[in-house]
Amino acid sequence: MRRIVLDTETTGLDPKQGHRVIELAAIELDGRKVSLRRFHRYLNPEREIDAGAAAVHGLTYERLQNEARFADIVSSFLEFIEGAELIIHNAPFDIGFLNHELELLSLPPLQNAVTDTLKVAREMHPGKKNSLDALCSRYEIDNAHRTLHGALLDTELLAEVYFAMTRGQKSLLGEDDAPKTRQPAVLSDDASRPKLRVLQASAEELADHAQQLADIDKASKGSCLWLQLEGA
Repeated sequence: MRRIVLDTETTGLDPKQGHRVIELAAIELDGRKVSLRRFHRYLNPEREIDAGAAAVHGLTYERLQNEARFADIVSSFLEFIEGAELIIHNAPFDIGFLNHELELLSLPPLQNAVTDTLKVAREMHPGKKNSLDALCSRYEIDNAHRTLHGALLDTELLAEVYFAMTRGQKSLLGEDDAPKTRQPAVLSDDASRPKLRVLQASAEELADHAQQLADIDKASKGSCLWLQLEGA
């Protein structure tokens, strides 16, 4: 199945209050890499943008009033994502807005399979922050250029996060897909071993470890094996 990373920016938080999509981006994955196929449009929302939303993405109605409307691009957008699995961070938000836009045009809602990376992250990292910025920090993905939210930039960052979360690779460049050269084992007649170097955990690291165990224990309803072993 084709996989497409998708993100939107909007005039506000709730389509039921008349808020609209103002930026739409989708990039197609090619196996474990990002392909050159992408869909990106700024959109005229035909309404003002909430100040809180503008502070997040920096887009204004004055900037967008000459852009295409969603009705103008809907056919090409639906064609681009047809049959694909959509990978979205906090999917209910974006899907809710897109289905609202489709409803305004008397079109049926999206039927694509959806992977919500926020839900996956919460399952993988219970009790931790799982925003896109937090995940970039956790997986050592450079997002220093993300001073404002933007749908296209966020899809590119989410693609890297998705690869890291699924253990395939940590870079869009695909270094982890390079063939590995198998090296023969080397036996030595010297039975001596180098002195083992022991690194003691700091107080901060021990505290983080204890917190992680507590989070696992809470998520598993008291079934954390490590805590049980420590108690024994």
